[in-house]
Amino acid sequence: MLAIQNALGPLFALILFGAVLGRLNYPGGDFWPRAERLVYYVFFPALLVHTLATADVADVPIARLALVCLGTILAVAIGLWCLRRYLARGDAAFTSVFQGALRFNTYVAVAGAGALHGQAGMASAAVVIALLVPTVNLLSVACFIGVGTLGRRSLARSLLELVRNPLILACVVGIALNALHIGLPGWSGPLLELVGRPALPIGLIAVGVALRPRYLVHGGRTLWLTSAVKLGLVPALAMTLAWAMGLDTVSRDVVLLFTGVSTATSAYILARQLGGDGELMAAVITLQTALAMLTLPLWLLLAG
Repeated sequence: MLAIQNALGPLFALILFGAVLGRLNYPGGDFWPRAERLVYYVFFPALLVHTLATADVADVPIARLALVCLGTILAVAIGLWCLRRYLARGDAAFTSVFQGALRFNTYVAVAGAGALHGQAGMASAAVVIALLVPTVNLLSVACFIGVGTLGRRSLARSLLELVRNPLILACVVGIALNALHIGLPGWSGPLLELVGRPALPIGLIAVGVALRPRYLVHGGRTLWLTSAVKLGLVPALAMTLAWAMGLDTVSRDVVLLFTGVSTATSAYILARQLGGDGELMAAVITLQTALAMLTLPLWLLLAG
């Protein structure tokens, strides 16, 4: 338990630090939205390319990892769709439930993987990102289409953004460099390592800045149901599949980090753009981020 606390404690402390900065509106203006875009489009892709291009992915059980991750996400997505009338009142609210249960905060999961298992954890985390980021984005867009909140223009724009997603592109480049045994020649390795270093600390602080406690009063039963599914049902299913597939400790912990962490702050932007319930989405992100500080270490302890 102490090892888990020592690994995750600093990450949650950075999120809380970000929440304080957001409350104080420091440093003000549009600093944090710009900083988050810099992390998303520059720092974090550099980190992923460096990790994947130099990682020994031969030690990562990619096939079993894919079965566990994709099996969990698809099973939960189907279950949510079948129970949508019970989970939320209205189509817009259900899209926020859907995103809140499936999306994951990449910064927390990757930082936790590195803190717990070093380079081996980072390699597994990058593989999981390559598997889940396109899958979750496709499912989210499909949900908006299914409930009828998405028009043709929005659909085309969403699919284009999916193809241009910097995390997906970074994973493709990193995996290609590794598979072709090119690696990162010359100065490219040290350069990408330096560029990628700010990704996690700034990303975690930005998560805290983006929290919106005032929206918690708008969620009601739907808010708590969504959080129960995301922080309880999803990691329980993932852990069961991980045991059934015989995943090693590193892969199992990484799966738990991605499935047991709170939903991504980018879900709020998508909800605003595609006709979802923005206030409910903000409440879900805020509540899950707070609860995950308690539930995620417990899941890791239980798995261990």
